Amino acid sequence: MEAFWSLAGMAGAAFVAATLLPAQSEAVFVGLLAAKSVDPLALFLTASLANTAGSVLNWWLGRLIAQHGVEALPARLRPDPTRFGKAQGWFTRFGWPSLLFAWLPIVGDPLTFVAGTLNYPLLRFVLLVLIGKAGRYAALWAGWTSLA
Repeated sequence: MEAFWSLAGMAGAAFVAATLLPAQSEAVFVGLLAAKSVDPLALFLTASLANTAGSVLNWWLGRLIAQHGVEALPARLRPDPTRFGKAQGWFTRFGWPSLLFAWLPIVGDPLTFVAGTLNYPLLRFVLLVLIGKAGRYAALWAGWTSLA
């Protein structure tokens, strides 16, 4: 039962960290690796999938904006204009490969939102974002393994 709650906590932290809300999941991931309370592969898969799901929420919110305007979102979910502008610049400059960097702090989450506003195809979006986010958790896992 402990493993279930550990994975549920990881899923929650990873999902929220990928949304436009300020949060981080890396400390939870490494903490659970250190606690050895859950299978590392299950932890990796849970974190990667939940973090990607949070980005899909951003994409969907971006689609809402594209269809109905920013007023369609609750005030606390509206993008910060500065971060949104930076993300638009990244996506405009680098196109679809920029989605591989959706895990980056500050610009990553708004980048996924921008992809939704531009009606970027969902299946390609999920694939690219999953690759990037899984790569980040894989690097954390490998780093932890080399230190432990």
